[in-house]
Order: sequence, then structure tokens, then C-alpha cells
Amino acid sequence: MAEPLHVLITGAAGQIAYSLLYSVAKGDVFGPNQPICLTLLDIEAMMGVMSGVVMELTDCALPLLKSVTPTSDIPTAFKDIDVAILVGAMPRREGMERKDLLKANVRIFKQQGEALSQYAKKTVKVVVVGNPANTNAFICKMYAKGIPPENFTCLTRLDQNRAQSQVANRVGVSAQDVRNIIIWGNHSSTQFPDVSHAVVKVGGNDVKVPEAVKDDAWLKGDFISCVQKRGAAVIAARKLSSAMSAAKAICDHLHDWWFGTKEGQWVSMGVPSDGSYGIEAGLVYSFPIQIKPDHTYTIVQGLSIDDFARSKLDATKQELIEERDDALKACQE
Repeated sequence: MAEPLHVLITGAAGQIAYSLLYSVAKGDVFGPNQPICLTLLDIEAMMGVMSGVVMELTDCALPLLKSVTPTSDIPTAFKDIDVAILVGAMPRREGMERKDLLKANVRIFKQQGEALSQYAKKTVKVVVVGNPANTNAFICKMYAKGIPPENFTCLTRLDQNRAQSQVANRVGVSAQDVRNIIIWGNHSSTQFPDVSHAVVKVGGNDVKVPEAVKDDAWLKGDFISCVQKRGAAVIAARKLSSAMSAAKAICDHLHDWWFGTKEGQWVSMGVPSDGSYGIEAGLVYSFPIQIKPDHTYTIVQGLSIDDFARSKLDATKQELIEERDDALKACQE
């Protein structure tokens, strides 16, 4: 059997992690033959809750789970890890300004970037989940000296999954029959869910999504706003943020990063821009991504961008530039 993979999950006493841990430890993410050593990081005040999570993981009697290490100590958490799933972040509280949230999270992700540089393997793969995810990933990447920038990603797969499901429901097929929807930009209400290159299997045949849906007004209106605001809708209904669906999306993101995408298919991931599609290099921006089984990925090139899409790509880019600049100012304070 393979050597154990050392996986860190931060915010590990929270609800997203609680929905995530079983799938990671069971083998759904890294494969049925990959042993896992889990490290669970949270603040000291959550160690009591964490002890209960560890009990439950132990009681699952999972054959691939070789060890579980709960900790509130940064060096212990980041030591020699292969994968970092950075879920923990300061949540936005009532009355909190966006700049205050950015400032609080800059401190967290600056510290974690430095910890990755100092303690983790230089090959570590990082997915940032805590919001604002793109900008948190940018800051983490900036302070993780010695680790390749392309090893830093942020989660937009939840948005992709939401968009796939909306189209599937509209057409009357399974979500797995919809592929190549793109989430462009920021994991925020400016993101652009783009179906112009997507296809759906209907009656055994591949049909372009706009042709299958037959409702451009919906695709350019309610569909986009539904995906953009789905997180807020879940909070309004549950009084809690998305957890089960977020955990599933993290699993999808990492599974595809580990094993690669299927021929002719792509997935959405927030990655450092290389200048593609007019997006400033270095910004962590969601693109269509194809991945090889050796964990390397490329941004899909040559996709046509019409005027409607261009305006959407630029709007979410502008928001990310503003977030980045605010975050960089906070780093100096």
C-alpha cells in the first residue's frame, strides 16, 4: 500500500469540516488505496468540540485512516503536509464592513502562508475555502515563499455544481449529463456562470446548453443571479452557510486535481492567472481548467468570449483587483 498522505484541514471543528472529514478519510477523494494521516487545526477554544470529532472519526473504523492529530498549534499542524484544505476563516458578522473582514482574514492567511513555507512539503497542494476565498488564496500564496504559485487554488467548484444542477433541472436530465459550464472570476456575487461552451446529454446526444434550454433570457438573467446568490439563499433558509454542498465541492475539486479531468472536459478552479483572457497575471481567478493525472493543470485556451461575457469577466476582475489592493494595504498595517 502507498505511503500515507498527510492532509491538513483547518477550521476542523466547524460544520463544513464535519461534512468533509468522512469522505476524505474513507477514500472518496484520494482513492481507495491511499492511506490518510489527518491533522485537524482549530483555535484553542474549539479543542473540546474537536475531541468529539476525533472520537467519531475513530468510531468510523475506517481502514485507510492511519492517524488523526487534533491541534491548535500552527507548527504541528503544517509539519510535512502534502495537502492543505484551508476552511477556517473569520466569518462576516452583522455590522462588519467588508474591509474589516478582509483585514481579519489577511492576518490568518498571511500566517498560514508563512507556516506553509516554513513547515510543509514544498510540493504541498493548497485549496482555500474560507471567504473571501480568491483573495485569501492570493495572500496565502504571496507569503508561502518557496512553494510554486500554481500549488495554490481556491474553491469555485461549488458554484460550478450549483450551475450544473440548475441547468439539469431546467432541461430535465441528471446533473452528470451537463458538462463544461465555466465559473469565471471571484467566488462572490460578481462571478460569471457561463454556459456558452457547455453541453448537455439529451436522449443520448450532446446538445449545446443554450439550444437545450431554449431560453436565453433565463440563461442571461435568473440563472446567473440564482448561482451568484445561492449561498445567501441557503443562509436565509438554514440560518447557516452551505456545509454539505461545500464539502462535496471540496471533494470534487481535490479528486480532479489528484486524478485529472476526463478527455474533452474541464472544471472550474480559482488559480493564479497567467494573463489568459485579459486577466491580470497573479490574480487568483476562476477559469476553466484541465488537469493531468500528475496533478499539473492548464487554463483552457481559445474559448470565444462575446461582448456579454467580456463585460462579466471584467466586472468580476475589477472586484478582485479591489479586494487584492485592500488586502495588500492591510498587510502593511
